[in-house]
Amino acid sequence: MTQTASRKDFTAVEVGLLVAFELGWEKWRLAFATGMGQKVWQVVIPARDVLALTKAIGRAKQRFGVSESCPVFSCYEAGREGFWLDRLLRQMDVVNLVVDSSSIEVNRRARRAKTDRLDAKKLILMLLRYWSRRG
Repeated sequence: MTQTASRKDFTAVEVGLLVAFELGWEKWRLAFATGMGQKVWQVVIPARDVLALTKAIGRAKQRFGVSESCPVFSCYEAGREGFWLDRLLRQMDVVNLVVDSSSIEVNRRARRAKTDRLDAKKLILMLLRYWSRRG
């Protein structure tokens, strides 16, 4: 018996566009999604570049086919950037969650690769689960 999965078979989150930030000193990795089971789209922008952030969110809305006025929900791991980013996102009408690094699930028994790409994907999946339960 073979099993096939459709690429369009995903559970949409009714809230809008979701974005997770993996913040680095020189660059930020943004992971975007709108539903569970959907391929996560990631982009890299220069760190602290507000214009590039605004453009990336606009491109993500186009890519996922959501309206320009749809709400945006985000999260990032508390750390170096502090809370200025949280205040900026709220000014941009983005609902933001600042995540404590110890609350991010990891398998303690398995050896875990540590890359920005994997961390961003983990954060976006946590954000998807959070909003799908609240919706």
